[in-house]
Order: sequence, then structure tokens, then C-alpha cells
Amino acid sequence: MKLLTKKVRIGNIYIGGGEDIKIQSMTNTKTKDVEATVEQILRLESLGCEIVRVAVPDLDSAKAISRIKSRIHIPIVADIHFDYKLALEAIYNGADKIRINPGNIGDEKKVQKIAKEAKRYGIAIRVGANSGSLPKDILQKYKSPSPDAIVEAAIYQVRLLERFEFDNIVVSVKSSDVLTTIKSYEILSQKLSYPLHVGLTEAGTFIAGTVKSSIAIGYLLLRGIGDTIRVSLTDEPEKEVIVAKEILKSLKLRKGVKIVSCPTCARCNVDLLKIADEVEKRIQNLDLDISVAIMGCAVNGPGEAKEADVGVACGVGEGLLFKKGKIIRKVRENEIVDELVKEIYSFS
Repeated sequence: MKLLTKKVRIGNIYIGGGEDIKIQSMTNTKTKDVEATVEQILRLESLGCEIVRVAVPDLDSAKAISRIKSRIHIPIVADIHFDYKLALEAIYNGADKIRINPGNIGDEKKVQKIAKEAKRYGIAIRVGANSGSLPKDILQKYKSPSPDAIVEAAIYQVRLLERFEFDNIVVSVKSSDVLTTIKSYEILSQKLSYPLHVGLTEAGTFIAGTVKSSIAIGYLLLRGIGDTIRVSLTDEPEKEVIVAKEILKSLKLRKGVKIVSCPTCARCNVDLLKIADEVEKRIQNLDLDISVAIMGCAVNGPGEAKEADVGVACGVGEGLLFKKGKIIRKVRENEIVDELVKEIYSFS
């Protein structure tokens, strides 16, 4: 059962308070390169990204937010480190949310100024505590970036914002370690009722990052913890969105076509990898709650295909198409993708 958190508005959407879990990503373009950044965000949107974060390392990047925002359709979050003035400039240029790091944003007066302007403009602040950038006093106290240390850093910043009469807050407590991340969010979820942005930080390259993120995010979501997610990868951000969607679909938290396909063996007589990849690409944005089986031989193929809403069981250079458990026709190998996709779209 999902933990009920406070509902917070981020631009034109809400998170927390029973809302659907939102998918977030972060651009890897230079934010001040407006054209490149907008192009990437639009690609992310097309894949299902619902909140996008941009780094704001300098004044030009902060000022670019207004031009970027006018050309995209999802909320934009300004990622701020070290210089509170960049947070203020991002607010003035239309950021829908500000992310600050308690380990490097500066003293209380600087946080107060950010809170005052965020409240005046009606935007949210995410307190994003990371294991790699904790305040020195907390690191000295705990001797390591333990879950308790990460959570304490986040809660200190939250209480500070509350003291400044600001409560439009989202919180995250990330580590690059799966178990540390899980424990941190478990502790935090018992102490605060603000919506939680869930993910690992610096999760790694595509395969390692996907595995680690799927374990940590999936486990937490099954425990009812998490209101937004980001799969952090050392790869193109488009892949982050695709993996995030698959995590949600696997947990039945998001509609979407679910593909079942076999790993192939010596019994397979078609290029199943090519077929499965092509089908996946052509239906990845389809919002249908159906299952598709793409099977390579007669061992499990017919059974799996019959269990799915639609599927194919392949033979020698051909395949049998199934729909709702019944064979509908035989097709040649070079027709399998087109014919299977056609049947998938017939459910829309």
C-alpha cells in the first residue's frame, strides 16, 4: 500500500497525495544551449518523461530557463549547487521547482532567501541530500555517509525551510549504493510526510545502472515509498525514461505494453532478437495495458503466445500469430514485425 504524502504542485502537475508516480529525468546538454536542451527535452517528453531537471552552473544557464520553458510542455526543475543566487535567478526565470543540496547551498540566510522567493512565486523546493556531498559536521558525527547521516542532512534542511514558513517541499536521500539508498528512504519515510523523489545517485553505466536502479526503486515502490522516480544512468537520458517506465509497468503502476520474449537457443530458426527489438521500438509509446509474447520455438512458444493478448510463436522462417489464445494466421519471417505490430494496434 502506497504511503500517503503531502500533495505538492510542480508546474502543471501534482506529486504526492495519492497521485500517480511521476517519471523524471535530467538533461545532459549545456543548459545555456537552448536549442540542444529543448530538443532533448522534447525527445524525453515523447518517451513519457513528466518532469525534467536541468543543471544551473552559471548565470547564463539560469537565464536560459525562461526560453526553454516556453517551448516545452512539462515542469522544469533547476538543479542548484553552491551559489544561492543562481537559485534566485532560476526562480525569476520560471523554474517550476528548485533542487538544493544541504551539503553545499550555504548558510541559513541564503536558504531563507531562496525559501522567501520560492514561496512568493509559488514553486516547490526539493531538498536533495546525497551521500557524496554531506555537510562536514554530519560526516564528522557519523564517520561515514550512512543512511542515518544522509537522512539527518535532509531533515535539517527541511526543518530549516519550515522555520522560514515554507512547506512546498519534496525530499530525496540518494546514494550510489543500493542498500544505503533503500535504508535511507525507509528511515526518511517514517519521519516526514513530504513527497519523496526516489532514485540512486551516480548509479553507473547502462547495464549496472539499470540493475541497481531497478532493485532499489522497485523495492521501495513495493513498500509504498516514492512519489517521483529517476533512473540515473551514465548514458543518454532517453534511456532513463525507458527504464523508469519499465519499472513502473513491471510493478503494475503504469499502463503500457508488456513484452514477453524468450532468450533463444539452438531451437530458434528466426532472428528473434531483431524481431523483438523492432517491435519494442515501434510500440514503446503505446499506452495499452496488454501483453505481447515473442517466442522463438515450439517448446514454450505456443503456450506463452496463447497466454498473452497477442503473440507470435516462430518456426523455420515463419511464425504463427496468436490473439486471445487463438491462432489467427501464419506469416513469413519478414512479415512478423509488421503483422504483429498491426495486431497490437488493433487493441487501441
